[in-house]
Amino acid sequence: MTNIRIQEAASFRIDEVYQYARDRWGSAQADAYITGLFATFEKITAHEVMSRPIPAEFGVEGFFFRYKKHIVYWKELANGDIGIVAVWHERMHQIDKFRENFGL
Repeated sequence: MTNIRIQEAASFRIDEVYQYARDRWGSAQADAYITGLFATFEKITAHEVMSRPIPAEFGVEGFFFRYKKHIVYWKELANGDIGIVAVWHERMHQIDKFRENFGL
């Protein structure tokens, strides 16, 4: 069985997303957004999420997909599990965030 592993940077951002949604739209809306996000993570292994490879210019192997207003970056870990590497809002400049988070 393949497990989903939330990497530290992604976990931090998911917490921020929840807090922002809760403050802006209330707990019920924030809970629904995060529950949907985690349900989407579970669909990766069944290929029920349309993921694309991260472009070569980023210098990082992995995949990404959109979940509502966020871009989720993931990779297959050495043990076969799925690692959720980053979750960024669609307005964040992606190449700058890769450089910041992956030391490029």
